[in-house]
Amino acid sequence: MTSNEKPTRSEQREAARQKARELRAESAKKEKRNRLLIQVAVVLVALGIVGGVAAVVVIDAANRADAPIVGEVPNNLTELGGLKVGVGLQAFTETNTPTPDAAGDTPEIVVYVDYQCPICQAFDVPNSAQIRSWADIGAATVEIRPISFLDRASLNAYSSRAANASLCVANFEPDAFFDLHELLMLNQPAEGTEGLSDDELFAYAEEAGAGTEEVKGCIQAKSFGDYIEQHTQTVLSSPQDGVSVSGTPTILVNGNQYTWATGDDLVSAERFAQFVQLATAE
Repeated sequence: MTSNEKPTRSEQREAARQKARELRAESAKKEKRNRLLIQVAVVLVALGIVGGVAAVVVIDAANRADAPIVGEVPNNLTELGGLKVGVGLQAFTETNTPTPDAAGDTPEIVVYVDYQCPICQAFDVPNSAQIRSWADIGAATVEIRPISFLDRASLNAYSSRAANASLCVANFEPDAFFDLHELLMLNQPAEGTEGLSDDELFAYAEEAGAGTEEVKGCIQAKSFGDYIEQHTQTVLSSPQDGVSVSGTPTILVNGNQYTWATGDDLVSAERFAQFVQLATAE
């Protein structure tokens, strides 16, 4: 690539991932240093010396970003609370409609997801590559609708914080949303453990190409926390476009719900591809 050529999306993504890896390494160093300072502060407090506490507070403040001004509802979402992506994994927004050029019916895939849900991960990991490919080339559109009801399954309310992180990216950097979605699915913490920290969530946003101060502040402030709580209650208590959502994942193709009887059915990419073909032919 010459100095005058614009980097491809793939090259931009790889550069962002490399930067994110560097940031995570630096973050790990900072956390180690902060833990040491906290230990020192405890000793200082015990000795009646409070200046060390102020130093720790200053360091913590330096790692935080200002909370951005956001609306009650995140920008770029569909009426039913999802972020829809199409050709080139670009987001559908008020100013961009990445529809395929090819004629014919394009399947519309919708997934309701809780980022702490292990069944969601079990479906997503084996199916992610083909779903990504379909959307990228315009063979399908994909709409991810994050909800949160599994905060109890972690030690730090990971479900709602992860949903908030995804909506922060949807609001400020929508074209990075699908990449973040995949990263959150792939790196889902085990139930009953402490989920990713806000800094780690931001590092994945950075890796996805959404490493802005607005996204960072939005994640740290949990700017869409109220929206997530209210939206989840609405989704679980009333039909969504004629479909009752009782849990996650709830997967729809052209409005037809994908179901499975066994774990093998759930993780079979071939079976889901066949369902997409049948649903599109109807």
